[in-house]
Amino acid sequence: MTVNRFSISAVAIALLALFGAQTPAQAQSGPLRIEITEGVIEPLPFAVPDFVDEGGAGEYARNIARVIASDLQGTGLFREIPREAHIARVSSFDSSIGYEDWKAINAQAVITGAVTVSGDRIVVKFRLFDVFSGQQLGEGLQFAGTTQTWRRMAHKVADAAYSRITGEGGYFDTRVVFVSESGPKNQRLKRLAVMDYDGANVQYLTDSSSIVLAPRFSPTGDRILYTSYASGFPRITLMDVGSLRTQSLAEQDGTMTFAPRFSPDGGRVVFSLERGGNSDLYMLDIGSGGLQQLTNAPSIETAPSFSPDGSQIVFESDRSGTQQLYIMPASGGEGRRVSGGQGRYGTPVWSPRGDMIAFTKQHQGRFHIGVMRTDGSEERLLTASFLDEGPTWAPNGRVIMFTRETSGAGGEAALYSVDISGRNLRQISTDGAASDPAWSPLLP
Repeated sequence: MTVNRFSISAVAIALLALFGAQTPAQAQSGPLRIEITEGVIEPLPFAVPDFVDEGGAGEYARNIARVIASDLQGTGLFREIPREAHIARVSSFDSSIGYEDWKAINAQAVITGAVTVSGDRIVVKFRLFDVFSGQQLGEGLQFAGTTQTWRRMAHKVADAAYSRITGEGGYFDTRVVFVSESGPKNQRLKRLAVMDYDGANVQYLTDSSSIVLAPRFSPTGDRILYTSYASGFPRITLMDVGSLRTQSLAEQDGTMTFAPRFSPDGGRVVFSLERGGNSDLYMLDIGSGGLQQLTNAPSIETAPSFSPDGSQIVFESDRSGTQQLYIMPASGGEGRRVSGGQGRYGTPVWSPRGDMIAFTKQHQGRFHIGVMRTDGSEERLLTASFLDEGPTWAPNGRVIMFTRETSGAGGEAALYSVDISGRNLRQISTDGAASDPAWSPLLP
């Protein structure tokens, strides 16, 4: 896929994009803004007319516009104005958009585009307009690729529009690896699968002949770590996404390995190794095979996660008598406890921004997904249910995906997402039960 810029017009934008404010937050002045007060956001009205068919596009022109609209509206920050309400009709990509017609229906942003298809090649171009200032917002972009990648192009357009209006990175052109589940609750069959962030384009990576758990993308998205029971015992396994070739890592007789995560440079893996009934954290150099023990305690140390700069590791330990969260240097050593509330804490994951840690909390018979600052302050619970667990961050650090399981013999796992203010809780559409999501980086 190639990207071209075809406009040099740009407009400065100022806005406030802070979630979960403890006091009313005032939006900055500027052509477009999203006002957030006490964590409540008034969605910005926008319009996405069907893209113009500039040759052979057919349904692609409409479908691409629909995916863009779905991406933006799904954030909870934007509200699409229905096409039936549009006064203006966009018949040419190069024609004026008629700002007054869009003002009349209160559209603050308009995305226009055009699609050309020749054989299996497709070209998508778009522009974003600030209606009330009467100007184009940022550069126009053009994407070219195969028709099979049309959804990716739609996601890229949505990412660009989202970034220009919020000032943050997008997260639509991403993939999620997860565990696809089938069968009765007490005899679940599990296999690895990968999909677009919104549940489309599912591909299965393994069969269901053995249990698989906790997949994790590499920082470049081309490899996946997971825990496999193919040998009868948990073993961390590395998969090449392109070829689906796998290899077991850190194999040692009499041990079990689990809960792996990549280092930010992708060259190392931190994980739990159980020997003689005791679990400690270890670091493996993937290239050399060198193994380093990071903790040495009679307690259970597990669920490690690197800070974005690779200098620290947050992990879960019961050394205090209950599951709590600790941070230690990436080279190992004593950890300092960061969780301080009531209940038990587990599955910590460092935010891509480096400012927060997401976690699972169990308290008074309920499970929660929560976030806290890296020093343990400002703990905030985002969800509550019979069983919520296993958070994973979107690459922009704004949204968290996790597993929610319903109670009872017929209960099953599903994937949900929520933003870091606790707003916009949404179920991700999957074909059957699903668990253990892990978000990829933005695709190249």
